[in-house]
Amino acid sequence: MKPFFLLRATRTPHPSVLSSVSSLSSDSSSSLILQTKHLLRKSQDRLHVLSLIDSGSLQPRLDLYSDLIKQCTNLKKLREGMAVHQHFLSSRFNPDIFLLNSVVNMYCKCGSLEDARKVFDEMPERDVVTWTALMTGYAQNEQPLDALRLFPMMLGLGVPPNQFTFATLFKAAGAANGYEIGEQVHAVCVKFGCDLDVYVGSSLLDMYARQERMLEACLVFDRLESKNEVSWNALIAGYARKVDGENAMMKFREMQRSGFKATHFTYSSLFSACAGTGALEQGKWVHAHMVKSGQKLIAFIGNTLLDMYAKAGSIQDARKVFDRLDKRDVVSWNSMLKACAHHGLGKETISLFEEMRSFGIQPNHITFVCVLSACSHAGLLAEGQHYLKMMKLYKLEPEVEHYVTVVDLLGRAGLLEQAQKFIDEMPIEPNAAVWGALLGACRMHKNVELGKFAAERVFQLDPHDSGPPVLLSNIYASTGRWTEAAGVRKMMKESGVKKEPACSWVEVENSVHMFVANDDSHPQIEEILKFWEEINVKIKEVGYVPDKNHVLLFVDEEEREARLQYHCEKIALAFALLNMPPGATIRIMKNIRVCGDCHSAIKLVSKVMEREIIVRDKNRFHHFSKGSCSCGDYW
Repeated sequence: MKPFFLLRATRTPHPSVLSSVSSLSSDSSSSLILQTKHLLRKSQDRLHVLSLIDSGSLQPRLDLYSDLIKQCTNLKKLREGMAVHQHFLSSRFNPDIFLLNSVVNMYCKCGSLEDARKVFDEMPERDVVTWTALMTGYAQNEQPLDALRLFPMMLGLGVPPNQFTFATLFKAAGAANGYEIGEQVHAVCVKFGCDLDVYVGSSLLDMYARQERMLEACLVFDRLESKNEVSWNALIAGYARKVDGENAMMKFREMQRSGFKATHFTYSSLFSACAGTGALEQGKWVHAHMVKSGQKLIAFIGNTLLDMYAKAGSIQDARKVFDRLDKRDVVSWNSMLKACAHHGLGKETISLFEEMRSFGIQPNHITFVCVLSACSHAGLLAEGQHYLKMMKLYKLEPEVEHYVTVVDLLGRAGLLEQAQKFIDEMPIEPNAAVWGALLGACRMHKNVELGKFAAERVFQLDPHDSGPPVLLSNIYASTGRWTEAAGVRKMMKESGVKKEPACSWVEVENSVHMFVANDDSHPQIEEILKFWEEINVKIKEVGYVPDKNHVLLFVDEEEREARLQYHCEKIALAFALLNMPPGATIRIMKNIRVCGDCHSAIKLVSKVMEREIIVRDKNRFHHFSKGSCSCGDYW
């Protein structure tokens, strides 16, 4: 049965209305039925129904206004909603709090928060629904702090919050990263006895999970009297954000045992967790589970699956997912472009971008970041400059991320003076990332003076980042200026800046094994070190010469060579060779940039051990095979 609205006519309607309004002859007062789909029908740029009311053909009713506002909200018809609102203000029903609450909600849903706030401020009476509607509007339109500021005002006026108020506030606190205010709202929630409600509990859990406070999130989860898919997904997503794949998978299995089915959001979180750790086999298992459960490969889940395969080192599987997507949006294309760029496939990235353009897909700022990054990794200098200029063709102004990639492009090519000139001529103020890109290039090309200049700029803009002082210290050390290097290290210690310890990890039989620099806690460590010594002998026979310049400590030559052998990626490689079947591809992840000596060593290991070795460092992927690397030693 089609939806309809019963109207009471005061006189015979205009003939133009009869196409959408049918008379009911059984009613002597000429009742009319107007189908809901015709409520927003226009006549001479006015809503039909409002014209009928103004002409006296229809008698206004409060439930009619309510239905009109509801339709405008559902269809996000802002102009029509404003017209209904203005018409209502001149009616005898103004100010009805229930209708005005719907008006506030309508403006919020249509993205017109100024109008929503104006209606809110002018209302002579407000109830909990009014306050919650405006809070929800702010939270859903990326203004979480404005939503949170309303709460103390509401309490001050003596309006008691309900479960919907708290659910909205917890979502706002999670988005705003408001630790203290989130805890305060939680305390008030407990006071009003709403904390055990599953809807509120799921939002509270999500807030703590978004803040990566998983201990609190688990405590909230365990206290819930009843759990639903939302609460399970919030917990799994929290572990995924912390790149804690082990706990994310554990909670997923518990969710299954509890009788809850995984949704697209569940799988998306699991793929993100696997992408963060590079756990390819676990990612494949989740993918198989998704296929078996009958979930379709829609763009939303396909994009995260593609990203998982790319970050786990299988660019071939990422491309297969991309090709199988039913509908490829700009996010899908950007994901594939980013994957190609991250794997150092510069020319393939450009080819894919041109294919995207041929399909009429409008590139955005992220698209050009991917393309420029690919040009930087592959040394495509002319192409990078060409695509930076192309942004104007699409009426896109370059942002700081684009300038960072161009500085990196020029710096990698050794054009340090040109890179500095480019920074000086930027139309926007360079940030720490821009100067950091120049500093990285100075480290690569051992330009001490310009490196010092760039480092000073970074220190001023971001004094808490450990990367720049480490780079500057390394520049000094690599050029034998040990006193200056020691001075930078002393400055770091005095200011409390700590260097991130190097670590590498590898997945073997669905388990991730991590190796940290100077850590001998792994149960196989003695066997691993002995095996690496054997490998080291083999690669020296085919030309490996330890590059002692990558030992950035003032020690004797023998000690420098010994330290090179204990770099965490070499230990992870030896472990993988010991524990993986012959011929299996080895995938190693590292949290910082792979050093030049390890790069040279792994190239030769791929040759003497006849293995394909894929290393993902902080910047990109290196695919080693038969004694060479996909980067062509340009990195």
